[in-house]
Amino acid sequence: MSGTPARTADAATAAEVVCLGESMVTFLPSQPGRLADVPSFGRGIGGAESNVACALAAAGHRAAWVSRVGADGFGDHLVEAIAGYGVDTSGVRRDPSRPTGIYFRTATDRATDVHEVAYYRAGSAASAMSPDNIPYATLPATRVLHLSGITAALSADCLALLHDLTAPRPGRPLISFDVNHRPGLWRDADASPEVLLDLARRSDLVFVGEDEAEEAWGMMGAAAIRAALPEPATLVVKRGAEGATVFSGTGGTPDAGDITTVPALRVDVVAPVGAGDAFAAGFLSATLRDLPVRDRVRHGHLMAAAVLTVPGDLTAPPARAHADSLAALDDESWGRLRLGPGWTGDDQEVRTT
Repeated sequence: MSGTPARTADAATAAEVVCLGESMVTFLPSQPGRLADVPSFGRGIGGAESNVACALAAAGHRAAWVSRVGADGFGDHLVEAIAGYGVDTSGVRRDPSRPTGIYFRTATDRATDVHEVAYYRAGSAASAMSPDNIPYATLPATRVLHLSGITAALSADCLALLHDLTAPRPGRPLISFDVNHRPGLWRDADASPEVLLDLARRSDLVFVGEDEAEEAWGMMGAAAIRAALPEPATLVVKRGAEGATVFSGTGGTPDAGDITTVPALRVDVVAPVGAGDAFAAGFLSATLRDLPVRDRVRHGHLMAAAVLTVPGDLTAPPARAHADSLAALDDESWGRLRLGPGWTGDDQEVRTT
């Protein structure tokens, strides 16, 4: 399958992207510090796949979110909040016997040792997703189906569902898979590396960070990751402050096909959360528009910068014309950009150094 999703006959009405996975009500700290010391929390929404759906819808795409939530107030809030971004939530089912998942987190970067997350999602409605209650044939027609490794960790039924969705079949949409290695979610931590590697190999477009590839698979560097994942038509290796490297085409060796490296932007970070999902949304948005690989990565960086310069996990992306103008800059001008709070507004001047 090529790196650009094929258009279908009913593309005018179908969702361009379907994102499947658990979303939870998130309790965000009112101040930095340990969970034991934070006096109060604000309510938000959190979920890798629904974050991608919300960002794509806010960017003007037809996006749908498929999941299960409890028949409770938290489920009501999730569905209403996600639909408020313009996402089609008609594929969300209510479970009368299982609750909606929730979690609490600290304000620090999840990559640091002091970051804490307290999940209350065991036995959640979403963890009961399976091939029986979300069969492939019932999903909306779409150009892209976006999944993540988080779903695989929730239960044996969820893992079976991902195996079903990533199975080769006629007319399968482009399968986008974000590895999203979360060791704390796996009951059998020893099984997670093999499971995630297998799912990535069955996908068409894969997002993975160098840091998580090293943690999960012991792989160092983009070339080593590509050597282990020759199957995906497009492999996006996120390299933190160094930017991202994209391998396009297949051939079984790290240097087969095209290799595109795009430097990251300099960003005045307000909150270091949500950037990975936003990057995936920006890359998918540009993929749907058939933009060149370099511009797909740049749109990923720009969407990530929009989230990094606000306190929460979600925000309005830059207007398409604004983002397009920045993505089209020459390499020198791109390298001089510095983005801070408010940069996405039409009346805001983007700084250069």
